[in-house]
Amino acid sequence: MPLLVLKFGGTSIGSCEKITKVAKLIKKYHDKKNKIIVVSSAMTGVTNDLIKKSRRISDKFEKSEYDVLVSAGEQIACSLLAGSLIKLGLKSRSWLSWQIPILTDGKYASSRIKKIDTKDVLSFINKGGIPVITGFQGISIDKRVTTIGRGGSDASAIAIAKFFSADSCIIYTDVHGVYTTDPQVNLKAKKINKISYEEMLEMASLGARVMQPTSVQDAMLNNIKIEVKSTFSRKSGTKIIDERNI
Repeated sequence: MPLLVLKFGGTSIGSCEKITKVAKLIKKYHDKKNKIIVVSSAMTGVTNDLIKKSRRISDKFEKSEYDVLVSAGEQIACSLLAGSLIKLGLKSRSWLSWQIPILTDGKYASSRIKKIDTKDVLSFINKGGIPVITGFQGISIDKRVTTIGRGGSDASAIAIAKFFSADSCIIYTDVHGVYTTDPQVNLKAKKINKISYEEMLEMASLGARVMQPTSVQDAMLNNIKIEVKSTFSRKSGTKIIDERNI
């Protein structure tokens, strides 16, 4: 059975209604006999709201507590999504970074994932479960919650695909894939069906907001197949793969 990592961004799970639709989408993968790991961002606007609250407390808010605060959004989203899957009759539960654990090092707000313990999650998957894992966060060697930078859920998904040896990582967002330019700015923008890691890395480095440059680089170094798709459409997305396979 293929093991797939399905990552959902904030716009995909921006409301309870959208979360319900995402749960039904995940069920379709499950019904096709795939093993699944779900990685979730926070709901749209939640992280920004938490940041505003920290600034109301102090313009020099303690960095370690900042990470605890802003990581809360993913916890909420994962619980709601796992609950939606359970309602559909599936076995599911949310997993926070420290429960796995996802070990990180580096500075608060910009840590990097170094190791993921796969044992307990794999055991849950092999018993028919669908784990819903918080993106964007980890835990330090000092057992403090850490975050890995804005948009870090992509990095979480790529790292999880790497450590779990997943067959593919599918990034669900509010666009149909990677375009030649911003389709909201230029109506003549065309969707790219396949793109190499190197080309995607260059686009991300120049400001394309589809994926973080570090996430693309990690996927390239570990040869992880990525597909960027729209949560709200059945259309095919963009495959990010090794240049030799294009």
